[in-house]
Amino acid sequence: MSGHSKWATTKHRKAGQDKKRSALFSKLSRIITVAAKSGGDPSPDNNAPLAAAIAKAKSYSLPKDKIESAIAKAFNSADGADYEEVIYEGYGAAGVALYVEALTDNRNRTAADVRSAFTRAGGNLGATGSVAFQFERHGQITVDGADSIDEEELMLLVADAGGDDLEEADGEWIVSTAPGDLMAVSHALEAAGVSVKGAELVMEPLNETTVSVADAKKVLRLVDVLEESDDVQNVYHSMALTDEIAAALE
Repeated sequence: MSGHSKWATTKHRKAGQDKKRSALFSKLSRIITVAAKSGGDPSPDNNAPLAAAIAKAKSYSLPKDKIESAIAKAFNSADGADYEEVIYEGYGAAGVALYVEALTDNRNRTAADVRSAFTRAGGNLGATGSVAFQFERHGQITVDGADSIDEEELMLLVADAGGDDLEEADGEWIVSTAPGDLMAVSHALEAAGVSVKGAELVMEPLNETTVSVADAKKVLRLVDVLEESDDVQNVYHSMALTDEIAAALE
């Protein structure tokens, strides 16, 4: 029987982003700059959005000097482009819902890029709210599976820290949390000696759509085209990434 998991989707998303490392680093730096500026404080200890942005950046191995530079840029008026978050929603092949997060200093440019991506890949850009109800925000913490800690002990630590769920992740562990608990759980795990590799907020589908391998390739082509935009930060979809599809894609 083919199965699927949050980890399969996470793994595929990270693998795709890792292939575009230079563009990814630029996007992560922008997230940090916006978080630092919106929080009004360059210290992650006093700025929760910045702490989350840095944790996400570290999970993708953004170098320390780039993190520091992105924070400094937020308080340098000479660099001060004003970015705003914009959400786009639509559908891909087989009715798969897509939720797109962007940071832009030019709404018209970004809207044109996203609309073009949907058109080129055979999708349909929808109105605001057309798919958002199909997703839910969660915190996601990546834990190094190379630690000697066993599953039962880690589960107890996760529960004590306020985490919601724990899933094995091909050499790593994925801890799910409520959005507002992300950094508190991450810090509690670190304080307990757990090696935390990164933490970020993600959108997870409430119900996944099962599709054929052919349609899965079309959906992921749309995801790839969307991620080519410098303004697009994250693309989430409701497609069930089954073992069959994962094997076909590899």
